[in-house]
Amino acid sequence: MTNRAESGTNKYKCKEDYSMKSFAKMLVAGAVAASVSLSALAGGHSKITVGYITKSATNAGWIMINNGAADAAEEVGAKLITVGPAFQGDLSSQLEVFENLTSQGVSAIAVAPVDSSGIAPAVTAAMDAGIPVVAVDTGVSGAEVTSFVATDNEAVAEIQGIEAAKLINDGDKIIYVTGNQAQSTGQERRDGFMKGFKASRPNSEILIVPTEWDSNQAQAGVEALLNKHSDVKMVVNAWDGGTMGAKAALENLGYSAGDVKLVGFDGASDAIVAMDEGWVHVDTAQMLYKMGYEGVKTAVAAAKGETVSKRIDTGTFLVTPETSAEYKKLIGM
Repeated sequence: MTNRAESGTNKYKCKEDYSMKSFAKMLVAGAVAASVSLSALAGGHSKITVGYITKSATNAGWIMINNGAADAAEEVGAKLITVGPAFQGDLSSQLEVFENLTSQGVSAIAVAPVDSSGIAPAVTAAMDAGIPVVAVDTGVSGAEVTSFVATDNEAVAEIQGIEAAKLINDGDKIIYVTGNQAQSTGQERRDGFMKGFKASRPNSEILIVPTEWDSNQAQAGVEALLNKHSDVKMVVNAWDGGTMGAKAALENLGYSAGDVKLVGFDGASDAIVAMDEGWVHVDTAQMLYKMGYEGVKTAVAAAKGETVSKRIDTGTFLVTPETSAEYKKLIGM
């Protein structure tokens, strides 16, 4: 097992060797399969068991988060049951796997909600049953959680807006690719970006591509807008799946790297490679591995009855062509 959390500055170092933790295999696709996986609990309760509900097993950023979660569980000797929605953004199946975990009596649940308010009833039921719930990446609206482990999305997105503004002139037209607006994460990133960007570029038109964290939606939306607006100077993205979708749109339309500036959010490995190739000009990176790692470590601590922080900010790193080498070294890329 590589990429064990280490002490010192390399504590959250994580190589992008996705074969080391094949979450495509670990992730249970949909609620029915989740019920089957939970039968593993019947074998005994000697270990703390954490139900980890992720959003994706294939998105590059989520693979980094998932790797951190798995490493944390292995480090502390906890059993990790990794499940997720049948497809990203599917609230009904996420609710079902959540309720299954609660009924099976896991020690704690770490969840990345696909809908901040929609997940609330399941969170309340688990908390009422004495099961600690840790929200990872995305907050919960309308229910109390034990802890929330994530980036300060609005603050980091404001930095994204400030940095993006430096790349163009006031009055230049841009595209903004949103995340899911049913999630606090998507709302906060959009609000933060708008605040940071408009402060110095009040006369720039912002064309919106709405998505539900779907890179195909991002690609199609960006491509459609570029066909109508050949004067777009930059595409800003709420997450790096959007960044890669925007890059694909540009390539399909015959653009070269640098013709339209791309701005990302996440620090996912594929976007950093695109930066090295000249496509991406700035990326406000989340410490993705750390987010998953701290999320599960916090869930285990809460299950043991230890006091945990209500809010854990996992930090950020501003990645530019000048700092990309440092960032890649930091995450072991």
